[in-house]
Amino acid sequence: QVRLVESGGGLVQPGGSLRLSCAASGSIFSINAMGWYRQAPGKQRELVAAITSGGSTNFADSVKGRFTISRDNAKNAVYLQMNSLKPEDTAVYYCNAGVGFYSDYDVGLDNYWGQGTQVTVSS
Repeated sequence: QVRLVESGGGLVQPGGSLRLSCAASGSIFSINAMGWYRQAPGKQRELVAAITSGGSTNFADSVKGRFTISRDNAKNAVYLQMNSLKPEDTAVYYCNAGVGFYSDYDVGLDNYWGQGTQVTVSS
């Protein structure tokens, strides 16, 4: 079984910074793309940033220049550094990963989500 566990959310003032972390654990033999999504109240979940296993990145226009994404393949981890935060960045942030998994009876690829971490930007 594969789990993604996020950490690092919280309350921050406008203009502040936060760093989110997500670590994957379980019966993993590979991780493809990893990313961060967010969902604000009353809105659909949206992609914030993604990074491939080779390090190529993609960002939502709303966060370009403010957020960076990185990963540590040895730790099966992905990070989101959020700078110059704005009230409109307030949302639950979810980690996502395409994972190659194995078990006693099966080998396959599946998409996994973390439980979410709240980010609130407010004065």
